[in-house]
Amino acid sequence: MLVLKNVEVVYDDVILVLKGLSLEVPNGKIVALLGSNGAGKSTTLKAISGLLHAEEGEVTDGSIELDGQRIDALPPEQIVKRGVFQVMEGRRVFEDLTVEENIVMGGYTRNDRAGLKRDHDLCFDYFPPLKRHRNKLAGYLSGGEQQMLAISRALMARPKFILLDEPSLGLAPLLVREIFSIIQRVNREEKTAFLLVEQNANLALQIADYGYIMESGRIVLDGEPEKLRANEDVKEFYLGGGSTTRYRNLKFYKRRKRWL
Repeated sequence: MLVLKNVEVVYDDVILVLKGLSLEVPNGKIVALLGSNGAGKSTTLKAISGLLHAEEGEVTDGSIELDGQRIDALPPEQIVKRGVFQVMEGRRVFEDLTVEENIVMGGYTRNDRAGLKRDHDLCFDYFPPLKRHRNKLAGYLSGGEQQMLAISRALMARPKFILLDEPSLGLAPLLVREIFSIIQRVNREEKTAFLLVEQNANLALQIADYGYIMESGRIVLDGEPEKLRANEDVKEFYLGGGSTTRYRNLKFYKRRKRWL
């Protein structure tokens, strides 16, 4: 179980981004974290993975626990060794390395040769296009192939939890559905849990076991996907449905009081 309890995050000692955020990711489940741009979703992932310090940010209050042990004070490499791996927004592959070299880099914290060989072959099983391009420089892959490579690199660390930031960004809808289908397969077959940050709320809620919605650094709503899809605010602002409020009036719309 990955648990965040009343987490606050401050950047540059002055900018408060997360404001008492709490959420849970159970073992083996897919949890969607939804919200508008600037809500604090990516900051949440970086707080978990230990990457805040690279951007002058820090957890100033609350706690982040993995299986009952605090990890918020650990460096990123130790968090990876404990089973948490972040796939960054925009893929962030090593462009000057080959596909094969990128995948191998994902297992740098491991020394179990048999397990590494098994997971290496598994990556090509989940993502056949990567096998065809195994000797190609990653920088020459398509956006979809780079996203496949980024997820494969994460799988090589054999994580319990993958923090996945905007996997659909910049990809064609058909390819997005293929990648989300593979995420489901990895979750089902490898029992890997996912905390999924995604702008495509419709698709995220289709594969998630539970969902949270963020606004201004706080969780304002959470529940089973069916509950979230039935909520009028969620329909209107994230699913493209709900009431018939005209677009020009949206900027004056205030969230219903029950969200506050």
